[in-house]
Amino acid sequence: MNEQTLQGHWNEIKGGVQKKWGQITDDDLRMVQGDVDRLIGVIQRKTGEGRDAIMKFMEETAGISASTLAQVMENVRSYAQQATEKSSEQAQYAMEAARRGYEETEELVRQRPMESMLTCFGVGVLTGVVVGLMLRR
Repeated sequence: MNEQTLQGHWNEIKGGVQKKWGQITDDDLRMVQGDVDRLIGVIQRKTGEGRDAIMKFMEETAGISASTLAQVMENVRSYAQQATEKSSEQAQYAMEAARRGYEETEELVRQRPMESMLTCFGVGVLTGVVVGLMLRR
């Protein structure tokens, strides 16, 4: 079962749940994070519906068995976890690259203070001219 199939089943389940039990919100569905037991618990708490009736409804909605449904939800949760980890790695890499760039710039300013000061002065003058022209309009 691929990711699109899994996502398709989850979307069917979410849509069916919200259609049958209108009091279940998008926030409620985000809160369960793909956990079948938590989803059933939320539905039971908000609607008073029995577990067997909820499971039967979800099986009919998705056209899959309870064990397959649990596996679908676990795979969705796993994909979300992997995406979170990958995003965290990329953010860490970006932070490290920014830190290295800052250190390299700091070292360049130490090695060539006069050129750095003149460059900053030139950029400041240029920025002032551009802002002045924009304000005149």
